[in-house]
Amino acid sequence: MHIHPLITDSATLANLCARLANADFITVDTEFMRESTYWPELCLIQIADVNEAAAIDPLAPGLDMKPLLDLLVENEDVLKVVHAGGQDIEIVYNLTGKTPHPLFDTQVAAMALGQGEQIGYSNLVDSWLGIAVDKGARFTDWSRRPLDARQIEYAIGDVTHLAAIFPMMLERLRKTGRGAWLDQEMERLADPSNYANEPDLAWKRVRVSGRKPDMLGRLKALARWRELEAQAKDLPRGRIVKDETLGDLAGNPPRKQSDLAKVRGLSATWAGNDIGARLMAALESAEPLSADELPARDDRKPGLGKEGSLVADLLKLLLKIRARDIDVASKLLARSDELEALAAGARTGLPMLEGWRYDQFGRDAVDLVEGRLAFAVKNGRLKMTRAEEVA
Repeated sequence: MHIHPLITDSATLANLCARLANADFITVDTEFMRESTYWPELCLIQIADVNEAAAIDPLAPGLDMKPLLDLLVENEDVLKVVHAGGQDIEIVYNLTGKTPHPLFDTQVAAMALGQGEQIGYSNLVDSWLGIAVDKGARFTDWSRRPLDARQIEYAIGDVTHLAAIFPMMLERLRKTGRGAWLDQEMERLADPSNYANEPDLAWKRVRVSGRKPDMLGRLKALARWRELEAQAKDLPRGRIVKDETLGDLAGNPPRKQSDLAKVRGLSATWAGNDIGARLMAALESAEPLSADELPARDDRKPGLGKEGSLVADLLKLLLKIRARDIDVASKLLARSDELEALAAGARTGLPMLEGWRYDQFGRDAVDLVEGRLAFAVKNGRLKMTRAEEVA
């Protein structure tokens, strides 16, 4: 594989992208900094196919990134391969308003191949290629220039190893017939709505107790205000106001701006400065949530009761057995909240009761809940058996 020098000019990047546009797949990774900012600062992009690989410097003066971004989000003929790519996808979305598509995440694929729920990149490389990844550059400040040869080599290795692993992984998926299992997961990962930072929806990320419409209305207004402040200042939202303080303000709103001096988690200066005034304006504009906006009442756990909780525990045991038997990560088959919903009586709207998940696990889960399946121990091994066989 040909490894290019660090790309810092538009012509070289455009030529690379023109060649990669004819590839069956490309592997993509990014290096970024976001510890002290709201928006992740893109510092390096690595890209490869089976023939060549390069690192691209997005901080290079005058570099036209359009050919690369078009390759990622407009070219539907080239598969984009990432590993645990959520943050990489978020960066591309922030730049383009779109996500890379079609998409393949090797961490998700590893779940279907029995390699655990969140296998790290270095463990993936070791298990497939027998190569120990040098982790010495993991804590590099990627925004500093110049980057030295070791840093660039480390970064490019992320995509060259992935380019070698992906065809092997794809062949294994074909042999096991599990490739189709991943289609829904990959489409979910590429869904742009996962990466949109909508200020009006920011309140849903803040955990508070209670469902009073007036309190949640204040939370919505405050979370929107905080999101806009964080975006405008390019600061982490927690640096504006922490979640717990936001919840306290929504539950116990101050009557006047001077009361902000008494709020734990806020600077006393907010009692008289502009940001404090904007906070109070947000509170004053708050309206109670409508019935349509109120979060669904989570009746699953309260509705289980003692017996239902035991049934949910049995379903979790069944999930472990089934995941072991077919050598797949249990998280790919079903989530805990789905099991609790099934134990509480739900029979629709659960992913595990659809498609391949139903065939591999959901059917047995329903049979267990409805008394047609039972646990048994045979030769010291826990297994499932039809209830009539043990009656």
